[in-house]
Amino acid sequence: MTPAARIAAAIGLLDAWLAGAPVERLLTTWGRQNRYAGAKDRAAIRDLVFDALRCRRSFAALGGSATGRGLMLGLLRADGIAPGTIFTGEGHVPPPLTAAEQAVPPADLPEEIACDCPDALAAVLRDSLGADFLPVMQALRQRAPVFLRANLRRTTRDKAAAALASEGIETRPHPLSPTALEVTANARRVQQSRAWREGLVELQDAASQAVADLMPLPEGGRVLDFCAGGGGKTLALA
Repeated sequence: MTPAARIAAAIGLLDAWLAGAPVERLLTTWGRQNRYAGAKDRAAIRDLVFDALRCRRSFAALGGSATGRGLMLGLLRADGIAPGTIFTGEGHVPPPLTAAEQAVPPADLPEEIACDCPDALAAVLRDSLGADFLPVMQALRQRAPVFLRANLRRTTRDKAAAALASEGIETRPHPLSPTALEVTANARRVQQSRAWREGLVELQDAASQAVADLMPLPEGGRVLDFCAGGGGKTLALA
């Protein structure tokens, strides 16, 4: 698929999401119904969709509307790409820009819109975060890093990193925990890797690993994980 065809696919998916369909189900169904799209195409389209969801307010402002088309226009402008080079209407690509869409958006967006902060949360977050408000909001606009926990019952962190590296998955130790590895390249390969299949590593945020490390566990005692979700910290404590 060409970059423009990927944009067209993302527009359709975003419009369906805006109409109320769950995004994960949309992406899965689209992949099954469009077998011509390779793994790289599906990954690229997924990235476009989730980039638009994280930056919905700013992309809508830059693109002129809170539609799938408007969000993709905003994404291109945010990335410094002229939308007219993508929206040509030739083949399987989005129709050409309208006169209204060709208008240059304002250079300076209001701060809450530029950092994609919901109006209802802006005052609370500013009060809570203080000087960290903008850095935190900007961080939330980016894809979250992928962290792994090395299973020390089966390996060491260094050996787990080496096993992943042998399959092209690059990692680096993270200072929050002696078991934490941050994936720096090819994160999508992790769950197909031999290291994953053999239980050398599992997905877990570095902060969650640090919480488990810092727990004062009594010998032979019982611990209640009152807010367990997937049970990652519970497993680490066990």
